[in-house]
Amino acid sequence: MFGSARILPTPPGWGTSIRKWTSKRYADDTLLGLAGTKAEAEQIKARLAQFVRDDLKLELSEEKTLITHARTGAARFLSYEITVQHGNRKIVRGRRAVNGSVGLRVPRSVIKAKCARYMQRGNPAPRPQLMNNDDHDIIGTYGAEYRGVVQYYLLAGDVARLSRLHWVMVTSLLKTLAGKYDSSVPKMARKYQATVVTPYGPRKCMQVSVERGEGRKPLVARFGGIPLRRQKYAVPVDREPVRATTGTRELIVRLRARRCEMCGQAATVHVHQIRKLADLNDPGQPETPEWMTIMARLRRKTLVVCQLCHDTIHNRPPTASLT
Repeated sequence: MFGSARILPTPPGWGTSIRKWTSKRYADDTLLGLAGTKAEAEQIKARLAQFVRDDLKLELSEEKTLITHARTGAARFLSYEITVQHGNRKIVRGRRAVNGSVGLRVPRSVIKAKCARYMQRGNPAPRPQLMNNDDHDIIGTYGAEYRGVVQYYLLAGDVARLSRLHWVMVTSLLKTLAGKYDSSVPKMARKYQATVVTPYGPRKCMQVSVERGEGRKPLVARFGGIPLRRQKYAVPVDREPVRATTGTRELIVRLRARRCEMCGQAATVHVHQIRKLADLNDPGQPETPEWMTIMARLRRKTLVVCQLCHDTIHNRPPTASLT
């Protein structure tokens, strides 16, 4: 960016150039700020292009490498609009506190794109693909999608613009619930409306709780209830996912034991497998073999056996020993 006041950046399109260079290496987009004239910005841009071309053997994308005036325009970076603020009416402690400071804004195109997912022919529409889910899943899905967008833009000074997205999503949510129960939007709103306490006061939301057994907290799904107020020091907090703890499969443990389950000898083992347990009750057998008796007692379709016992099961001559 250029200008006589504090100058903000030019977002080079290095990421695009590097993606064209190779599919295995990527670079983040870069934003540079300059307090100077447009001529100085042009010189810096030319030097950057030369460095990228001569040292990195890359081409700087002219379409992505822009020079934007910080005060009259806005630079797009990581889905934010970045600009230099100006307001003579904002007086704090006898001085203009806004002029020259960098501001973050929510792009209107982002809000329009986010709303389009929940609209049809210009109006909020239900999502039929969710109607077969229970109420907890439906409200939880809408709540997670809305919460992710809002928390990303909490650094923006005009995060209140997302109230448009909130209205579109809550209307789509109520229409989805109304379609599931063949009811109306006002009835669904009265049924699921709740109030939550926030640091900025109470906020209305859509909420449903699923009661569980004694001593266990109910499962709560919530949509909304997030104050659309700028948080200057907001830090995204990603909850640590609960890792699934599964034990080792029983067959793996039996194979690692390297012990025949028929004769009990320690040797190189093989796995004898049948299609289903019903095959063990073969009326054509004059007497039940030992391996069938073991598998029926253990109710297993697999049996870990040594080579000699495996040959016995298949009624074939024993394999000659290597020694």
